[in-house]
Amino acid sequence: MTKTDWNSEARPARLEERLDDDVVRCHLSPRNCRIRPGQHGFCMVRANRDGRLVTLNYGRSVHATEETIETEAVFHYAPGARILSMGNVGCMLNCDYCHNWKTSQARYVEDKDVYHYTPEEVVDIAVRHGIKVISWTYNDPVVWHEFVVETAALAKAAGIVNLYKSAFFISGEAIEELIPVIDIFSVSIKSLDPKYYRKITKGWLEPVLEGTEQVYRAGKHVEVSTLMVTDLSDDEKTAREMATFVGERLDPSVPTHFVRFHPDYKMTNTIRTPVDRLEKARKTALGMGLNHVYLGNVYDTESTNTWCGQCGQLQVTRYGLNADLVGVDERGDCATCGRHAGIRLLPDARRRDRVEGLPPGEDLDVAGFDWHGDVRALHVQMRNTSDAPARAYSRRHGDPAADQGWEVIDLAPRESFRYIAAKSTPDEVGVQVAIPRQCASSLHQVFDRAHFPTVEATAGTLNEDISPLPLFQPGTRR
Repeated sequence: MTKTDWNSEARPARLEERLDDDVVRCHLSPRNCRIRPGQHGFCMVRANRDGRLVTLNYGRSVHATEETIETEAVFHYAPGARILSMGNVGCMLNCDYCHNWKTSQARYVEDKDVYHYTPEEVVDIAVRHGIKVISWTYNDPVVWHEFVVETAALAKAAGIVNLYKSAFFISGEAIEELIPVIDIFSVSIKSLDPKYYRKITKGWLEPVLEGTEQVYRAGKHVEVSTLMVTDLSDDEKTAREMATFVGERLDPSVPTHFVRFHPDYKMTNTIRTPVDRLEKARKTALGMGLNHVYLGNVYDTESTNTWCGQCGQLQVTRYGLNADLVGVDERGDCATCGRHAGIRLLPDARRRDRVEGLPPGEDLDVAGFDWHGDVRALHVQMRNTSDAPARAYSRRHGDPAADQGWEVIDLAPRESFRYIAAKSTPDEVGVQVAIPRQCASSLHQVFDRAHFPTVEATAGTLNEDISPLPLFQPGTRR
């Protein structure tokens, strides 16, 4: 992995239609952008160079980050599994509330936030760290199509599951190229109101719904979510429309998530979604016949847990981005009545090795971070500056139920590694990391589910309900 100017290299792009006068049409998204020589498409990362469609973000990524599968609004596939999250530059939408706006909107991208990975390097990171799932996520994987398809194929050959977290404003032709290599689709449906889609996302609704149906009918694991924006879409109407779509065009068994909004980007003059509105939406969808409805970005509620639909046995408990199987056996069946839980399990996808105490005699620096306000997750970045392997450690503190010893993190020579630590119990105080002297480290606050870029803990806010992100300043650009 090396730092690079993010748009310095053009690569041939897929889904190209060549027109007269060296014009090309891109068939990646429903926009079907018609691009003249020297110009870019809406996403700003696909362009016409000398009459051919090219991609400018192949292998260009934010820092690869180990997280948990719950980060992606996926609750019924390998609960608690560690995933490798990969995000890129550019987007086929421009949502007014985007919390990844500094990378999704290419004109705001800074080279310092961009890294360069090859497909082989991505798979190698997952294999070396025992991660069984690669998630294509953050800004949106649609505009990273070539890199996603090629890397996902390598990952699949290595026995790794691929997860695609997306707003899914994508063409049916592109979806057909994803289906052979993607195992899980987590689709963010912003609203069921066509006018909302046009105004807030700058896209349109029906292709998103058609694409979601397409992957569900292909037999893929599908979960759907919708962001409940305060005073805009956090009402019973949104809940009913979402339940109708899932129940009639997919299946009532498809897990559905109502996600709490936080102010960001162009939509900061508001507040976080009141939790009681989310609870009401969930109750409405369950009342309309959906089997599995969850809340997202919400702590201290039972509305994130899973129960058996037949006997009522508690099967999965969740707190924030953490999950524990408590009533499901190794076959995925209810431990009480034997009915299949509707959850796909993935063996050996959960925990790292642990030790009770730090090894004596090792020269380690120990640092800590305490949870505060609504900041209940942290990205920890470690960089081995030496030419020899190194071993670092991480633990939770403040609650004996959460503190299960030091997790072991092995770093290859010169490796930069990043992972998430999220509050796992109400009484947990924070996390500690122990770093060898030959390693550099930094802590980055994360608000709700993961986002990029983050800010270092020393630069962030300690106020509640304030996103620890660079604030969008209208009229500024790179």
